[in-house]
Amino acid sequence: MDFLDKVYYGNTFFEWLLAFAIMIGVAVLGRLVYWLLGNIVKRITRRTKTKIDDIIIDMAEEPLVFAIVIAGIWYALKTLNLPPWTAEWIGRVYYVLIIINIGWLVSRLCDALIEQYLVPLVEKTEGDLDDQLLPIVRKGVRLAIWAITIIIALNNAGYDVGALLAGLGIGGLAFALAAQDSVSNLFGGFTIFADKPFTINDRIKVEGFDGTVKEIGLRSTRLQTLEGRLVTIPNSAFASNPIENISSEPSRKVVLTLGLTYDTKPERIQEAIKTLKEIVAESQTTEDDGLAGFTEFADSSLNILFIYYIRKESDILNTMTEIHLEILKRFNAAGLEFAFPTRTVHNIQA
Repeated sequence: MDFLDKVYYGNTFFEWLLAFAIMIGVAVLGRLVYWLLGNIVKRITRRTKTKIDDIIIDMAEEPLVFAIVIAGIWYALKTLNLPPWTAEWIGRVYYVLIIINIGWLVSRLCDALIEQYLVPLVEKTEGDLDDQLLPIVRKGVRLAIWAITIIIALNNAGYDVGALLAGLGIGGLAFALAAQDSVSNLFGGFTIFADKPFTINDRIKVEGFDGTVKEIGLRSTRLQTLEGRLVTIPNSAFASNPIENISSEPSRKVVLTLGLTYDTKPERIQEAIKTLKEIVAESQTTEDDGLAGFTEFADSSLNILFIYYIRKESDILNTMTEIHLEILKRFNAAGLEFAFPTRTVHNIQA
């Protein structure tokens, strides 16, 4: 067994073999712990009344196994006789991995708790603002956790975090110039959330686009146009351009001028006015207070002004089509003729 005592890179073959065996054993142990958590511990937590223990076990099983594996590898390497610089480097890597693992665990736990408790509360509220803010809050919490994790990891790796931040300050001006558009978009996003000129599912007009708001983010907002296309608009556009919120109207006003022929008798005009009011009153997609009246002796027609209001929740185009077809149908049935431009030529003989 003399070969076990032979020295390779400062350690005997047996010591290398023992370190390798420890790593294999730790990997097996990690797999066993993962199985125990998934098949035994989870069965126990499911029987409890609270959900907290289920969340903790679900979110902690992968980070826990990872911690066991890296701790085992670190211990195996510690049994070897390594150069001081190598041992120091391994120690720093180990502590950095542990810190990253803790950050991973905290991030998973926070995200799961938000999903379990905060999301249902937001879904029960009537307003849309909290629905818009929740994804941003989740991303912000995750970003803050990882920022703190990276700073602590760099500090434990031997880097002077204060000097690094100062170095970032030197290049801050160049970065700010390069990121002007992004910053203006972010401020535009905050303006939307603060002023609430519109919310999700509102129909708006901005920069020549007319559509329904589908998603509001920190950098951009997505509209679905009347043609069904998705348009992404930078939030800076909302801070510097007027926004017309069509959905804020209680109803959509439609003004229509109907011209009847000049041989239409007064009582027939009254019948036409009555018919128009009945059409609006019978419709389920319009308000009941339609207006109609004889307003003008035009060049080629006797004009009736007809005003009606489409309900906010109704489809505008479908409602207009329904109302106008009903007008055409009833006027034709009643023998009311629409006028068109005509010219009478009198032939005067001398």
